[in-house]
Amino acid sequence: MLISPSQLMFISSLISGTILSISATSWFGAWAGLELNLLSFIPLIISKNNQYSSESALKYFLIQALGSAIIIFSASLMLISPNLAPLCLALALFLKLGASPFHFWFPQVMEGMNWIQSIVLMTIQKIAPMLLLSYLTHSYLVTSLMFNVIILSAMVGAVGGINQTMLRKIMAFSSINHMAWMLSAILISESMWTMYFAFYSLMSSSVALIFHFQQIFHFSQITSNNASPLLNKILMLLSLLSLGGLPPFTGFFPKWILIQEMISSHFFIPLLVLLLSTLISLYYYLRISISALVLFSPKSKWSSPQRSPSLFTPFMTFINLFGLFIPSVFIMF
Repeated sequence: MLISPSQLMFISSLISGTILSISATSWFGAWAGLELNLLSFIPLIISKNNQYSSESALKYFLIQALGSAIIIFSASLMLISPNLAPLCLALALFLKLGASPFHFWFPQVMEGMNWIQSIVLMTIQKIAPMLLLSYLTHSYLVTSLMFNVIILSAMVGAVGGINQTMLRKIMAFSSINHMAWMLSAILISESMWTMYFAFYSLMSSSVALIFHFQQIFHFSQITSNNASPLLNKILMLLSLLSLGGLPPFTGFFPKWILIQEMISSHFFIPLLVLLLSTLISLYYYLRISISALVLFSPKSKWSSPQRSPSLFTPFMTFINLFGLFIPSVFIMF
């Protein structure tokens, strides 16, 4: 599928807004970058082939506009109460991220998107708010709030995806769960966050691309998708287990490194909650992958042929399995 010139322009301005936010020397520059990022992503959400895209675009715009308004209010609050302003800024950034307890909009917005748009929302749209949060960790109030957000996000991301049947909602709650790990990495160092975010982006993008190529959006479509080759189903299994952080797949290594750093930093209670939530989230990853491999239904003559990610299969397999072949590289961290 070719990208139109207008889409290319909006993608370029979206990335430019992110770069402007993380390189700004003032909160006004960061706010301007966030606004450019928002106004570039809204046209990319709206699609003629999806009747729910306009609803998702409106919800996303309202939530992000509320977060931007709180940032402007926090900037003026710095003149009155310099100690309280970082707390308000952090709340606005948590709202923009969709971290718990401000997660209510995230699954609903993702439900109205296609998979490519969901990849952008799960990865690129998290860069600027998270790096801006790292500038606020010097405040004790912000750090205390972040610990609570980490625990809540881990619990909500794990429990929220158990009874879901829409795959985009499952990926949304998975993103909320991984957000807790990334916020924990921010409290340790920016390099730790960069490492975890890079691995998470690869894992989540590979899973979403598999669903995109096979045009799967609902849990029932997995069991009825008998036309899909066995290799694609095995690839789905490997990608989901890697996203869940099951050893010895690639997704386990960033969590392993972060666990070691959290133990060294004496973050024992958040680490316990993160590990328990990961075990719960592995349940609905296994539920998807085992259903694809084991459950079958009669083929329908009217079912449309599925696109096969034949060109991407070797690349995705390497992404999810290269940690098995070169584990010594990760131990060096």
